[in-house]
Amino acid sequence: MTARTRHSTVGGFPRRKGVTLTEVVVASSLLVVCIVPILHALVTSQTAGTIIEQKTRSLALAQGKLDEIRAQALANYDQSFSETSVSLDGAFRCTVSDTCVPLIDTIRTITVSVGCDRDGSGTLSSGEIQVSLKTQIARRQQAP
Repeated sequence: MTARTRHSTVGGFPRRKGVTLTEVVVASSLLVVCIVPILHALVTSQTAGTIIEQKTRSLALAQGKLDEIRAQALANYDQSFSETSVSLDGAFRCTVSDTCVPLIDTIRTITVSVGCDRDGSGTLSSGEIQVSLKTQIARRQQAP
C-alpha cells in the first residue's frame, strides 16, 4: 500500500468527506455556550440604557419644574407650590412638597420629585421616584 492509499482508507473502507453527528453536536454546544452570555449582556445593557434614559428625562423635567416655581415665587411668594402626582410628560409624574423653614418665615424649602409611572396608577409611588431636587427660596425684600 502506498502512503496515499493508507490515508484515504479507514478500516479498509474508503474515507468519506463530511461531518459526523458528534462533531455537529459538539460545535452546536460550543455555539450555545458562547451565545448565551452575549445575549444576557445585551439584555442587561438594554435595561440599563432604558433606566438611564428615564433618569435623564426625570432630571430635566424636575429642573424645569423648579425653574417654574422660582419664577412664580417672584410674583407670589405666599402661594403654596405643593402638588401631588401631576403629569408632566406622558408617563412622567411630579410631586412637589413646599415647607417653611422653622422659625424663619421668609425661607421655604421646595422639593420636586419626578419619576416614571410604570404601573399606570396615576400616582407616583416611592419606588417610581427617580430624581428628587431640593432648593430653598426666600422672600424678596420690598424696596423702601
